[in-house]
Amino acid sequence: MNTDFSIIILIVASLIDYLVSDPSKYLHPVQVMGWLIVKCSNFLLKSFKKRFMRRCTGIVLGLLLVVGSGVFGWMIGLIKYHFSPLIGVVIESIFLASCFAGRSLRLAAYDVFIPLNRKKINLARIKLSQYVGRSTTHLSQKNIWRTVLETISENSIDGVMAPLFYAIIGALLPHTNSLAFALAYKASSTLDSTIGYKKEPFADIGWFSANLEDILTWIPCRLGVLTLAILAGRPYYVFSVCNRDGTKDISPNSGWSESVYAAILKVQLGGKNIYGDVVKDKPLLGEPIESITFNTIEKALTLKRMCSLCWLILGITLIYIKNSIST
Repeated sequence: MNTDFSIIILIVASLIDYLVSDPSKYLHPVQVMGWLIVKCSNFLLKSFKKRFMRRCTGIVLGLLLVVGSGVFGWMIGLIKYHFSPLIGVVIESIFLASCFAGRSLRLAAYDVFIPLNRKKINLARIKLSQYVGRSTTHLSQKNIWRTVLETISENSIDGVMAPLFYAIIGALLPHTNSLAFALAYKASSTLDSTIGYKKEPFADIGWFSANLEDILTWIPCRLGVLTLAILAGRPYYVFSVCNRDGTKDISPNSGWSESVYAAILKVQLGGKNIYGDVVKDKPLLGEPIESITFNTIEKALTLKRMCSLCWLILGITLIYIKNSIST
């Protein structure tokens, strides 16, 4: 792939994500993925009752969507070579921007803490319920702040850093592009959030998708923790907290992504959460040195933006070096 195009597409896609959130009036690739997953999983659940068959069909569903999304991204990348470079770059950049969730994550946070700052706690609870799976009906102001920060910490990795990581990898590898790898990862992430549950009816059909997403996110999560620790200027302390608390969570990644923000911001995350009628006690991460406030959320969003900017600069540099060597 032409390296000049790779750099341009990464920059344009990042600018689009920085300036424009996901438009609500237009169909989003993740919506298409979600629709396909729901339709296919419902069909498979009705057609297969035995655990073994559900696990097998879950593997097929996961692989088809991930590989199919990657192939679709690769085909979009061919437009700039066989039709029009300008149109191809524009379309590929728009699709790649849809894989990032930087601005959308910021707007979601503001959507909650603007009414919270105005003491409209019921409205803040309603807004928060649109973004998280836990029950928000009876959350106190303190727990609303905590939930917002936990959402930012998790989604900064799987919604921003991991897609950017795979976009850079796609640009560095021969005969592929950024969009192919980013869309493939986004498909894995959407599968996990849709059917990657340990409870029925998805325990068997979604086990492969859940584990695949954990594996694909493992490296970008650790690199994200490393980058954030360096940016904070206290890598030893941050790593010690992450190493102590990150493994407490059953997820191999969310514990680390939350722990790094907890350590840097000197707050404590985790605790009691309610999902429907089920109460879950998540492990406590970090130390409650400071309270979570508006300024804490702002600092977390700034850290996320600085981290993604560092990765973007590094990615562009690596692509440029690769191009220079190949020529």
